[in-house]
Amino acid sequence: MVVSLAGQVALVTGGGRGIGQAVALDLARHGARVLVNDTGGDLAGRGTDAAVAEAVAATIREAGGEAAANAGSVADYEDAYTMVKQAVDAWGRLDIVVSNAGFLRDQALHNMKPEDWQAIVDTHLTGAYNVLHHAWPVFRQQRYGRVVLTSSNSGFIGNFGQANYGAAKGGLIGLMNVAKLEGQKYEVMVNCLGPGAATRMTEGLMPAERAAVMSPNLVAPAVTYLCSPECHDSGFIVEAGGGRFGRAAIVRNQGINLERPDADAVAARWKEITSLEGAETWWSMRQTLAEREAERAGQAAG
Repeated sequence: MVVSLAGQVALVTGGGRGIGQAVALDLARHGARVLVNDTGGDLAGRGTDAAVAEAVAATIREAGGEAAANAGSVADYEDAYTMVKQAVDAWGRLDIVVSNAGFLRDQALHNMKPEDWQAIVDTHLTGAYNVLHHAWPVFRQQRYGRVVLTSSNSGFIGNFGQANYGAAKGGLIGLMNVAKLEGQKYEVMVNCLGPGAATRMTEGLMPAERAAVMSPNLVAPAVTYLCSPECHDSGFIVEAGGGRFGRAAIVRNQGINLERPDADAVAARWKEITSLEGAETWWSMRQTLAEREAERAGQAAG
């Protein structure tokens, strides 16, 4: 399989540094025209520097690709509209959204200030909504789109001191699970990325020898494939880091029926209630993923 993004237009938020930069460059190497969005703020999301996004766009152009820069904030509804419009005005379409913009304001829950909670949620979660809300009509009209939302282990496993970040990243999984359903009719595939890479967000958290083999460039190939016409999977959490690629999933067991439901009955059969034996991933509230795949196979055969 040859992955090609020739003729495609991509918007990468948070594309000026780290994983976003690696993704923007890799999408361009595979033929995409790229709008690189980044406010250029510091690790806590403060300040702006338009040169950060422009430097990545310039690198793409110097390599023979097409790119432009945008320094707007995804947390601002109008800025999100402007970046989508900029891509469509420049190249006539928008095929790919990689929602990667973000920063950290870590504190233990009891010390976390409301403004630090809100700032993280506004950028990581509401920012993804803002961009998708404006991109969605374009996808529907084209009857095509690819979306990758950058989530995190903090969202589906947890990490001490990251209640704001973990909640926002977990919320992206919920956003994905709804958007995948709303997008399936229009060939819009929506997936989440669970990356592992040495970036400014992880400085001091990784031993030097580990950081040396955790380049953001080793995350980008997963995103490029998920953004390609060759990918027809949706609703996946794809992990990528250090050359390892895998999948995480939320599963649901079969549960049990209690004849006389009360707290004592729940306590008595707690191990059965919580057992994951035979658990499955679900596509929707009414259909398992296996049932959906069988349905798709039947439609393709027919």
